[in-house]
Amino acid sequence: MTPVNIKQPAMPKKPKKKLTPEQRREKKRRKAEFQTIYINGKQKRLRREPMIDGLGVDDFIRRNADPVWLHRSESWEELDASAPPPQKRAGSRPPSGKIDHDATDLPF
Repeated sequence: MTPVNIKQPAMPKKPKKKLTPEQRREKKRRKAEFQTIYINGKQKRLRREPMIDGLGVDDFIRRNADPVWLHRSESWEELDASAPPPQKRAGSRPPSGKIDHDATDLPF
């Protein structure tokens, strides 16, 4: 004798509870503040890196800071990386140690 598949009547679904406006605001704030990652198969929430105009703070500083600000904030590694290499003037010669008295350029 083979078993007969008899469907049992489906239980009515419980209606989903809607969030209040305050709960929705809190959920949106948490989602903006934290990011969800998986570590060893477990879900973890980490704080997001602060953003300025869609860039991370370090990238924003690297792009927009001038040497004076970098010096004042003691960001020496960024100051060295942002300094352009010295450019040679066109037609300049290396110094020979002789003083040219006929030059029209003033030494000061």
